Amino acid sequence: MASPSSERGAAGATWRNWAGDQSCAPFERVRPRDREELAEAVAAAAAAGRKVGVAGSGHSFTEAALTAGTMLEVGALSGVIDADRSSGLVRVGAGTVLSELNEELSRLGLAMENLGDIDRQTIAGAISTGTHGTGAKLRNISSQVAGIELVLGDGSVRELDDGDLLRAARVGIGALGAISAVTLRCVPAFTLHRVDSRRPRDEVFASFQESADVNEHFELFTFPYADSALVLERNRTDGPPRPRGRVAAYLNDVVLENWALGALSAVGKAAPRANPALSRFAAAVASGSKATDRSDRIFANERRVRFTEMEYGVPREHGPEAAQRVIDWVRANSYPVFFPIEMRVTAGDDALLSPSHERDTAYIAVHQYRGMEWRPYFEAVESIMNEYGGRPHWGKRHFQAAATLAERYPSWADFLAARDELDPGRVFTNEYAERVLGP
Repeated sequence: MASPSSERGAAGATWRNWAGDQSCAPFERVRPRDREELAEAVAAAAAAGRKVGVAGSGHSFTEAALTAGTMLEVGALSGVIDADRSSGLVRVGAGTVLSELNEELSRLGLAMENLGDIDRQTIAGAISTGTHGTGAKLRNISSQVAGIELVLGDGSVRELDDGDLLRAARVGIGALGAISAVTLRCVPAFTLHRVDSRRPRDEVFASFQESADVNEHFELFTFPYADSALVLERNRTDGPPRPRGRVAAYLNDVVLENWALGALSAVGKAAPRANPALSRFAAAVASGSKATDRSDRIFANERRVRFTEMEYGVPREHGPEAAQRVIDWVRANSYPVFFPIEMRVTAGDDALLSPSHERDTAYIAVHQYRGMEWRPYFEAVESIMNEYGGRPHWGKRHFQAAATLAERYPSWADFLAARDELDPGRVFTNEYAERVLGP
Protein backbone atom coordinates (compact mmCIF):
# COMPACT_ATOMS: atom_id res chain seq x y z
CA MET A 1 0.00 0.00 0.00
CA ALA A 2 1.29 3.43 -0.90
CA SER A 3 1.97 5.80 1.95
CA PRO A 4 -0.34 8.78 2.35
CA SER A 5 0.75 11.94 0.61
CA SER A 6 1.99 14.17 3.43
CA GLU A 7 3.62 17.49 4.09
CA ARG A 8 5.53 18.04 7.32
CA GLY A 9 5.36 21.33 8.74
CA ALA A 10 7.60 24.12 9.66
CA ALA A 11 8.08 26.74 6.98
CA GLY A 12 5.22 26.99 4.53
CA ALA A 13 3.02 24.43 6.26
CA THR A 14 0.77 26.85 8.14
CA TRP A 15 -2.91 26.08 7.67
CA ARG A 16 -5.50 28.90 7.61
CA ASN A 17 -9.26 28.91 7.46
CA TRP A 18 -11.29 30.65 4.73
CA ALA A 19 -11.58 33.87 6.71
CA GLY A 20 -7.84 33.87 7.43
CA ASP A 21 -8.34 34.50 11.14
CA GLN A 22 -7.67 30.97 12.41
CA SER A 23 -4.33 29.30 11.77
CA CYS A 24 -2.03 26.59 13.06
CA ALA A 25 1.28 24.94 12.20
CA PRO A 26 0.69 21.16 12.39
CA PHE A 27 3.55 18.74 12.91
CA GLU A 28 2.41 17.20 9.63
CA ARG A 29 -0.34 17.66 7.08
CA VAL A 30 -1.55 14.41 5.57
CA ARG A 31 -3.72 14.11 2.48
CA PRO A 32 -5.00 10.51 2.35
CA ARG A 33 -6.24 9.26 -0.99
CA ASP A 34 -8.71 6.69 0.33
CA ARG A 35 -10.18 5.27 3.51
CA GLU A 36 -7.28 2.87 4.04
CA GLU A 37 -4.73 5.67 3.90
CA LEU A 38 -6.89 7.72 6.24
CA ALA A 39 -7.00 4.89 8.78
CA GLU A 40 -3.25 4.34 8.42
CA ALA A 41 -2.53 8.03 9.06
CA VAL A 42 -4.75 8.13 12.17
CA ALA A 43 -3.20 4.98 13.62
CA ALA A 44 0.33 6.24 12.98
CA ALA A 45 -0.37 9.59 14.60
CA ALA A 46 -1.96 7.99 17.65
CA ALA A 47 0.93 5.55 18.03
CA ALA A 48 3.34 8.49 18.00
CA GLY A 49 1.29 10.29 20.67
CA ARG A 50 0.08 13.04 18.36
CA LYS A 51 -3.41 14.54 18.39
CA VAL A 52 -5.37 14.49 15.14
CA GLY A 53 -7.44 17.23 13.53
CA VAL A 54 -9.48 17.01 10.34
CA ALA A 55 -9.70 19.95 7.95
CA GLY A 56 -12.32 20.30 5.25
CA SER A 57 -12.73 23.52 3.29
CA GLY A 58 -11.85 25.73 6.25
CA HIS A 59 -15.23 27.48 6.34
CA SER A 60 -15.53 27.24 10.11
CA PHE A 61 -14.80 30.42 12.04
CA THR A 62 -13.86 28.52 15.21
CA GLU A 63 -10.69 26.71 16.25
CA ALA A 64 -12.32 23.29 15.76
CA ALA A 65 -9.84 22.06 13.12
CA LEU A 66 -6.66 23.49 14.64
CA THR A 67 -3.94 21.10 15.77
CA ALA A 68 -0.24 21.01 16.55
CA GLY A 69 -0.24 17.30 15.73
CA THR A 70 -1.43 15.58 12.55
CA MET A 71 -3.84 17.50 10.32
CA LEU A 72 -5.82 15.34 7.93
CA GLU A 73 -7.00 17.02 4.74
CA VAL A 74 -9.67 14.78 3.26
CA GLY A 75 -10.37 16.51 -0.05
CA ALA A 76 -9.36 13.42 -2.03
CA LEU A 77 -12.09 11.36 -0.34
CA SER A 78 -14.74 12.82 -2.60
CA GLY A 79 -17.48 11.93 -5.03
CA VAL A 80 -20.45 9.59 -5.06
CA ILE A 81 -19.51 6.09 -3.92
CA ASP A 82 -22.92 4.48 -4.36
CA ALA A 83 -26.43 5.70 -5.19
CA ASP A 84 -29.90 4.17 -5.15
CA ARG A 85 -32.27 6.43 -7.06
CA SER A 86 -35.37 4.56 -5.89
CA SER A 87 -34.64 5.03 -2.19
CA GLY A 88 -32.71 8.29 -2.53
CA LEU A 89 -29.83 6.91 -0.47
CA VAL A 90 -26.50 8.23 -1.72
CA ARG A 91 -23.12 7.39 -0.18
CA VAL A 92 -20.43 10.02 -0.70
CA GLY A 93 -16.85 10.61 0.37
CA ALA A 94 -16.41 12.83 3.41
CA GLY A 95 -14.37 15.41 1.52
CA THR A 96 -16.99 15.99 -1.16
CA VAL A 97 -17.61 19.73 -1.51
CA LEU A 98 -21.31 20.58 -1.51
CA SER A 99 -21.18 22.38 -4.87
CA GLU A 100 -19.68 19.29 -6.49
CA LEU A 101 -22.12 17.01 -4.67
CA ASN A 102 -25.04 19.05 -6.03
CA GLU A 103 -23.81 18.58 -9.60
CA GLU A 104 -23.48 14.82 -9.13
CA LEU A 105 -26.89 14.56 -7.52
CA SER A 106 -28.43 16.54 -10.37
CA ARG A 107 -27.07 14.03 -12.88
CA LEU A 108 -28.81 11.34 -10.82
CA GLY A 109 -32.09 13.25 -10.80
CA LEU A 110 -31.73 13.85 -7.04
CA ALA A 111 -31.16 16.76 -4.66
CA MET A 112 -30.65 17.65 -1.01
CA GLU A 113 -33.99 18.68 0.50
CA ASN A 114 -32.43 21.75 2.11
CA LEU A 115 -29.07 23.53 2.04
CA GLY A 116 -27.36 26.56 3.52
CA ASP A 117 -26.47 29.65 1.53
CA ILE A 118 -22.82 28.64 0.99
CA ASP A 119 -21.86 25.51 -0.94
CA ARG A 120 -18.07 25.51 -0.49
CA GLN A 121 -18.00 23.30 2.62
CA THR A 122 -17.29 19.59 2.57
CA ILE A 123 -20.22 17.37 3.50
CA ALA A 124 -18.35 16.12 6.60
CA GLY A 125 -17.57 19.64 7.76
CA ALA A 126 -21.11 20.87 7.10
CA ILE A 127 -22.81 18.18 9.16
CA SER A 128 -20.19 18.15 11.93
CA THR A 129 -20.82 21.81 12.75
CA GLY A 130 -24.61 21.73 12.46
CA THR A 131 -24.80 23.72 9.22
CA HIS A 132 -28.39 24.48 8.23
CA GLY A 133 -30.54 26.20 5.67
CA THR A 134 -33.92 27.71 6.38
CA GLY A 135 -37.44 26.29 6.51
CA ALA A 136 -39.91 26.00 9.36
CA LYS A 137 -40.65 22.38 8.50
CA LEU A 138 -37.10 21.44 7.55
CA ARG A 139 -34.21 20.38 9.78
CA ASN A 140 -30.48 20.99 9.43
CA ILE A 141 -28.27 19.21 6.90
CA SER A 142 -27.19 16.54 9.40
CA SER A 143 -30.79 15.33 9.67
CA GLN A 144 -30.46 14.09 6.08
CA VAL A 145 -27.72 11.65 7.17
CA ALA A 146 -28.64 7.96 7.28
CA GLY A 147 -25.17 6.65 8.07
CA ILE A 148 -21.60 7.68 8.83
CA GLU A 149 -18.38 5.75 8.30
CA LEU A 150 -15.95 6.82 11.03
CA VAL A 151 -12.24 6.12 11.44
CA LEU A 152 -11.50 5.85 15.16
CA GLY A 153 -8.38 6.80 17.09
CA ASP A 154 -6.83 3.33 16.77
CA GLY A 155 -7.30 3.29 12.98
CA SER A 156 -10.29 0.95 13.06
CA VAL A 157 -13.39 1.75 11.01
CA ARG A 158 -16.86 1.97 12.53
CA GLU A 159 -20.11 2.17 10.57
CA LEU A 160 -22.81 4.13 12.41
CA ASP A 161 -26.35 3.71 11.11
CA ASP A 162 -28.66 4.14 14.10
CA GLY A 163 -28.96 5.08 17.75
CA ASP A 164 -27.17 7.61 19.92
CA LEU A 165 -23.79 7.05 18.27
CA LEU A 166 -25.15 8.21 14.93
CA ARG A 167 -27.08 11.07 16.53
CA ALA A 168 -23.82 12.11 18.21
CA ALA A 169 -21.67 11.81 15.08
CA ARG A 170 -24.10 13.74 12.90
CA VAL A 171 -23.00 16.90 14.74
CA GLY A 172 -19.76 15.67 16.24
CA ILE A 173 -17.61 18.85 16.05
CA GLY A 174 -14.71 16.68 14.87
CA ALA A 175 -14.31 15.22 18.37
CA LEU A 176 -15.38 11.61 17.75
CA GLY A 177 -13.23 10.44 14.85
CA ALA A 178 -12.42 11.14 11.21
CA ILE A 179 -15.44 10.80 8.93
CA SER A 180 -14.55 8.89 5.77
CA ALA A 181 -17.98 8.55 4.14
CA VAL A 182 -21.55 9.75 4.64
CA THR A 183 -24.82 8.19 3.49
CA LEU A 184 -27.45 10.81 2.68
CA ARG A 185 -31.22 10.65 2.26
CA CYS A 186 -31.84 12.61 -0.91
CA VAL A 187 -35.07 13.62 -2.64
CA PRO A 188 -36.11 13.84 -6.31
CA ALA A 189 -34.67 16.93 -7.97
CA PHE A 190 -36.91 19.99 -7.70
CA THR A 191 -37.16 23.59 -8.84
CA LEU A 192 -37.42 26.62 -6.57
CA HIS A 193 -38.87 30.05 -7.26
CA ARG A 194 -37.13 32.81 -5.28
CA VAL A 195 -38.56 36.25 -4.61
CA ASP A 196 -36.45 38.94 -2.88
CA SER A 197 -38.22 42.07 -1.66
CA ARG A 198 -37.36 45.08 0.50
CA ARG A 199 -39.86 45.83 3.26
CA PRO A 200 -40.06 47.89 6.49
CA ARG A 201 -38.27 45.90 9.21
CA ASP A 202 -40.97 46.47 11.82
CA GLU A 203 -43.51 44.86 9.50
CA VAL A 204 -41.18 41.97 8.72
CA PHE A 205 -40.55 41.24 12.40
CA ALA A 206 -44.26 41.53 13.22
CA SER A 207 -45.16 38.96 10.53
CA PHE A 208 -42.05 36.81 11.02
CA GLN A 209 -43.83 33.71 12.36
CA GLU A 210 -46.54 33.79 9.71
CA SER A 211 -44.03 34.31 6.90
CA ALA A 212 -41.92 31.41 8.19
CA ASP A 213 -44.99 29.16 8.12
CA VAL A 214 -46.35 30.06 4.68
CA ASN A 215 -43.02 29.87 2.83
CA GLU A 216 -41.03 26.66 2.43
CA HIS A 217 -37.79 28.62 2.86
CA PHE A 218 -37.83 32.05 4.49
CA GLU A 219 -35.02 34.33 5.63
CA LEU A 220 -34.17 37.98 5.95
CA PHE A 221 -31.19 40.34 6.02
CA THR A 222 -31.31 43.68 7.79
CA PHE A 223 -28.65 46.36 8.24
CA PRO A 224 -28.52 47.53 11.88
CA TYR A 225 -28.54 51.24 10.97
CA ALA A 226 -31.33 50.96 8.39
CA ASP A 227 -35.06 50.49 8.99
CA SER A 228 -35.76 48.00 6.22
CA ALA A 229 -35.14 44.30 5.65
CA LEU A 230 -34.44 42.28 2.53
CA VAL A 231 -36.79 39.30 2.64
CA LEU A 232 -35.99 36.09 0.73
CA GLU A 233 -38.87 33.70 0.02
CA ARG A 234 -38.22 30.42 -1.79
CA ASN A 235 -40.92 27.93 -2.73
CA ARG A 236 -41.21 24.90 -4.98
CA THR A 237 -42.66 25.32 -8.41
CA ASP A 238 -43.72 22.81 -11.07
CA GLY A 239 -42.20 24.87 -13.83
CA PRO A 240 -38.78 24.06 -15.33
CA PRO A 241 -35.58 25.81 -14.20
CA ARG A 242 -34.90 29.09 -15.98
CA PRO A 243 -31.23 29.80 -15.25
CA ARG A 244 -30.04 33.38 -15.55
CA GLY A 245 -27.64 34.23 -18.32
CA ARG A 246 -23.95 34.34 -17.46
CA VAL A 247 -23.75 38.12 -17.76
CA ALA A 248 -26.78 38.72 -15.52
CA ALA A 249 -25.52 36.21 -12.95
CA TYR A 250 -22.05 37.78 -12.94
CA LEU A 251 -23.38 41.30 -12.54
CA ASN A 252 -25.62 40.35 -9.62
CA ASP A 253 -23.58 37.69 -7.81
CA VAL A 254 -20.07 39.05 -8.30
CA VAL A 255 -20.27 42.76 -9.11
CA LEU A 256 -23.20 43.77 -6.89
CA GLU A 257 -23.16 41.26 -4.04
CA ASN A 258 -19.38 40.98 -3.75
CA TRP A 259 -17.43 43.81 -5.38
CA ALA A 260 -19.84 46.49 -4.19
CA LEU A 261 -20.17 44.90 -0.76
CA GLY A 262 -16.41 44.63 -0.47
CA ALA A 263 -15.90 48.26 -1.50
CA LEU A 264 -18.46 49.56 1.00
CA SER A 265 -16.99 47.35 3.73
CA ALA A 266 -13.49 48.68 3.03
CA VAL A 267 -14.77 52.26 3.30
CA GLY A 268 -16.42 51.41 6.61
CA LYS A 269 -13.18 49.89 7.88
CA ALA A 270 -11.18 52.98 6.92
CA ALA A 271 -13.81 55.41 8.22
CA PRO A 272 -15.77 53.73 11.03
CA ARG A 273 -18.06 56.72 11.55
CA ALA A 274 -19.36 56.24 8.01
CA ASN A 275 -20.89 52.82 8.75
CA PRO A 276 -24.40 54.07 9.63
CA ALA A 277 -24.64 55.99 6.37
CA LEU A 278 -23.15 53.09 4.42
CA SER A 279 -25.70 50.71 5.95
CA ARG A 280 -28.61 52.92 5.02
CA PHE A 281 -27.25 53.31 1.49
CA ALA A 282 -26.80 49.55 1.04
CA ALA A 283 -30.31 48.88 2.37
CA ALA A 284 -31.77 51.48 0.01
CA VAL A 285 -30.19 49.95 -3.10
CA ALA A 286 -31.10 46.35 -2.15
CA SER A 287 -33.76 45.91 -4.81
CA GLY A 288 -36.26 43.15 -5.27
CA SER A 289 -35.56 40.34 -7.71
CA LYS A 290 -36.94 37.00 -8.85
CA ALA A 291 -35.36 33.76 -10.02
CA THR A 292 -36.46 30.23 -10.88
CA ASP A 293 -33.84 27.51 -11.05
CA ARG A 294 -32.59 24.17 -9.81
CA SER A 295 -32.93 24.05 -6.03
CA ASP A 296 -29.24 24.07 -5.12
CA ARG A 297 -28.59 27.08 -7.37
CA ILE A 298 -31.35 29.01 -5.62
CA PHE A 299 -30.04 28.06 -2.18
CA ALA A 300 -26.40 28.99 -2.72
CA ASN A 301 -24.88 32.47 -2.94
CA GLU A 302 -21.44 33.60 -4.04
CA ARG A 303 -19.29 34.68 -1.07
CA ARG A 304 -16.01 36.41 -1.93
CA VAL A 305 -15.86 39.13 0.73
CA ARG A 306 -14.05 37.80 3.80
CA PHE A 307 -15.56 38.27 7.24
CA THR A 308 -15.92 36.60 10.62
CA GLU A 309 -19.25 35.47 12.02
CA MET A 310 -21.25 34.50 15.09
CA GLU A 311 -24.61 32.71 14.87
CA TYR A 312 -26.99 31.66 17.62
CA GLY A 313 -30.12 29.54 17.62
CA VAL A 314 -32.89 30.62 20.00
CA PRO A 315 -36.43 29.29 20.45
CA ARG A 316 -38.25 30.39 17.31
CA GLU A 317 -40.83 32.50 19.14
CA HIS A 318 -38.08 34.74 20.54
CA GLY A 319 -36.24 35.34 17.26
CA PRO A 320 -37.56 38.80 16.28
CA GLU A 321 -37.24 40.16 19.83
CA ALA A 322 -33.66 38.91 20.18
CA ALA A 323 -32.69 40.33 16.78
CA GLN A 324 -34.23 43.70 17.64
CA ARG A 325 -32.24 43.82 20.85
CA VAL A 326 -29.03 43.31 18.83
CA ILE A 327 -29.98 46.22 16.57
CA ASP A 328 -30.78 48.38 19.60
CA TRP A 329 -27.36 47.58 21.12
CA VAL A 330 -25.52 48.48 17.91
CA ARG A 331 -27.30 51.82 17.69
CA ALA A 332 -27.03 52.65 21.38
CA ASN A 333 -23.29 52.03 21.28
CA SER A 334 -22.71 53.53 17.82
CA TYR A 335 -20.80 50.36 17.06
CA PRO A 336 -18.96 50.40 13.70
CA VAL A 337 -20.51 47.49 11.82
CA PHE A 338 -21.64 47.50 8.21
CA PHE A 339 -22.58 43.88 7.54
CA PRO A 340 -26.27 42.94 7.85
CA ILE A 341 -27.87 40.65 10.41
CA GLU A 342 -29.29 37.43 8.96
CA MET A 343 -32.29 35.50 10.33
CA ARG A 344 -33.43 32.00 9.38
CA VAL A 345 -35.63 29.26 10.87
CA THR A 346 -35.43 25.48 11.15
CA ALA A 347 -37.49 22.69 12.64
CA GLY A 348 -36.24 20.84 15.69
CA ASP A 349 -34.18 17.67 15.22
CA ASP A 350 -32.67 14.86 17.25
CA ALA A 351 -28.89 15.19 16.72
CA LEU A 352 -27.52 15.30 20.28
CA LEU A 353 -25.57 18.54 19.91
CA SER A 354 -27.61 20.21 17.20
CA PRO A 355 -28.39 23.83 18.10
CA SER A 356 -31.96 22.93 17.05
CA HIS A 357 -32.08 19.84 19.28
CA GLU A 358 -35.72 19.21 20.21
CA ARG A 359 -36.89 22.76 19.50
CA ASP A 360 -37.96 24.84 16.52
CA THR A 361 -35.31 27.49 16.11
CA ALA A 362 -34.72 31.01 14.87
CA TYR A 363 -31.10 31.55 13.88
CA ILE A 364 -29.58 35.01 14.21
CA ALA A 365 -26.21 35.60 12.54
CA VAL A 366 -23.97 38.65 12.89
CA HIS A 367 -20.87 39.40 10.85
CA GLN A 368 -17.90 41.72 10.89
CA TYR A 369 -15.63 42.61 7.97
CA ARG A 370 -12.14 41.13 8.16
CA GLY A 371 -9.60 43.19 10.03
CA MET A 372 -12.23 45.15 11.97
CA GLU A 373 -12.81 44.87 15.71
CA TRP A 374 -15.48 42.26 16.38
CA ARG A 375 -15.11 41.01 19.94
CA PRO A 376 -17.17 43.65 21.83
CA TYR A 377 -19.99 43.26 19.29
CA PHE A 378 -20.01 39.47 19.46
CA GLU A 379 -19.76 39.46 23.27
CA ALA A 380 -22.81 41.73 23.46
CA VAL A 381 -24.73 39.53 21.02
CA GLU A 382 -23.87 36.40 23.00
CA SER A 383 -25.00 38.06 26.21
CA ILE A 384 -28.38 38.75 24.64
CA MET A 385 -28.69 35.23 23.25
CA ASN A 386 -27.82 33.73 26.64
CA GLU A 387 -31.02 35.20 28.03
CA TYR A 388 -33.02 33.05 25.61
CA GLY A 389 -31.05 29.86 26.21
CA GLY A 390 -29.27 30.42 22.90
CA ARG A 391 -27.10 27.68 21.44
CA PRO A 392 -24.12 28.62 19.24
CA HIS A 393 -23.62 27.37 15.72
CA TRP A 394 -20.61 25.06 16.12
CA GLY A 395 -18.88 26.51 13.05
CA LYS A 396 -19.20 30.14 14.14
CA ARG A 397 -17.45 32.19 16.82
CA HIS A 398 -18.67 32.00 20.41
CA PHE A 399 -17.27 32.24 23.92
CA GLN A 400 -19.10 29.35 25.60
CA ALA A 401 -17.49 26.54 27.57
CA ALA A 402 -18.66 23.09 28.62
CA ALA A 403 -19.99 24.44 31.93
CA THR A 404 -22.26 26.94 30.18
CA LEU A 405 -23.27 24.64 27.34
CA ALA A 406 -24.22 21.44 29.19
CA GLU A 407 -27.43 22.85 30.65
CA ARG A 408 -28.66 23.89 27.19
CA TYR A 409 -28.58 20.40 25.68
CA PRO A 410 -30.95 17.75 27.13
CA SER A 411 -28.77 14.97 25.67
CA TRP A 412 -25.39 16.41 26.69
CA ALA A 413 -24.51 13.39 28.84
CA ASP A 414 -25.40 11.04 25.98
CA PHE A 415 -22.96 12.86 23.70
CA LEU A 416 -20.19 12.61 26.28
CA ALA A 417 -20.91 8.88 26.62
CA ALA A 418 -20.63 8.52 22.83
CA ARG A 419 -17.33 10.41 22.92
CA ASP A 420 -16.01 8.09 25.62
CA GLU A 421 -16.95 5.07 23.51
CA LEU A 422 -15.68 6.31 20.15
CA ASP A 423 -12.58 8.24 21.25
CA PRO A 424 -11.63 7.10 24.76
CA GLY A 425 -8.00 8.10 24.22
CA ARG A 426 -8.95 11.62 23.08
CA VAL A 427 -6.98 11.35 19.88
CA PHE A 428 -9.38 13.81 18.23
CA THR A 429 -9.11 16.73 20.60
CA ASN A 430 -7.60 20.19 20.81
CA GLU A 431 -7.97 23.29 22.97
CA TYR A 432 -11.35 24.11 21.41
CA ALA A 433 -12.79 20.65 22.04
CA GLU A 434 -11.53 20.71 25.60
CA ARG A 435 -13.12 24.11 26.15
CA VAL A 436 -16.56 23.27 24.76
CA LEU A 437 -16.79 19.58 25.67
CA GLY A 438 -14.45 19.20 28.63
CA PRO A 439 -11.09 17.43 28.81
